[in-house]
Parts: sequence; structure tokens; C-alpha cells
Amino acid sequence: MSLKAKELLKPGHNIKATPGFLRRLAAQIYDFILLIALLFVATALLLPFTSGGAVISQQTLIYRIYLTLISFFFYGWFWTHGGQTLGLRAWKIKVLTLDQKPISWTQALLRFAAAIVSWIFSGLGFLWMLIDKNKRSWHDYLSKTAVFFDSQAAHRE
Repeated sequence: MSLKAKELLKPGHNIKATPGFLRRLAAQIYDFILLIALLFVATALLLPFTSGGAVISQQTLIYRIYLTLISFFFYGWFWTHGGQTLGLRAWKIKVLTLDQKPISWTQALLRFAAAIVSWIFSGLGFLWMLIDKNKRSWHDYLSKTAVFFDSQAAHRE
């Protein structure tokens, strides 16, 4: 493990180097709006297969799995290709490994699944970062990732 990763894991590391709760929340809201738009398009693509009607009760499970897969690929693609969704990019933060390298698809899957669990528990996994010394949420810990400020964005300004 690199020295930078070891420093991040130490309690009380430089908190100012880690994006705060409100910045991360703002990025999540931004991404959620984009995701909703994408899910509308994904649903519209199914209309020819349902004769333009709603999904019937026998298809509900398949439809939910379909939308979950679309959501995972939305986040997973951005996280594994540069570490930034559009919301993260707007707020100049990145999701990277503890060594500040791009995350793998396995880490993206773990992060996505843990984020869903966090929401199931009324957002407790996200709120965890408010009391965590390293400002990391449940999905950060489970996937061995962290959110960092985008140092390249700071250099561009």
C-alpha cells in the first residue's frame, strides 16, 4: 500500500483534503437527476415490446432488474473511466482507489451495491461520513475507494 493510502487510512488525516458532505450530496443530486432522465429513455426503449403499455405485474421484477442494471452501468462506466460522473465533475471531485488510481468494475459493483444498502437504511451509510474521522461512507469502505478533490480541475482554473 502506498504512503498516500496509509495516510488516508490514519484517523484524523488532513480532513481538508477530503470533500465534505454537502459537496458530495450536491454531486449525488446532480447525478440522480441525470439518472432519472436516463431511466426515462431506458423505459421508452421498452415500449415497443409492451405494445406501448405499462409493464404488467408479471414483468415487474424483470423491469426492476433492467433499471438497476442501467443504473449500475451509468455509475460504473463513469467511475471506471476517469472516476467522475457528470455530477462529480461539476463539483470537482473524483472516486478513486485509496492509492488514487481508477477503480475496477468489481469495486464499482461493490460501491453501487453498498450505496443501495445505504439508501435502504434511510441514507445511514451516507450520513456515516459525518461522524467518520476519514469522512468516508459505507460504500467507500466496502469498495476500498474514496472521494478526492480533482487535482487536475484545480490546475485548470
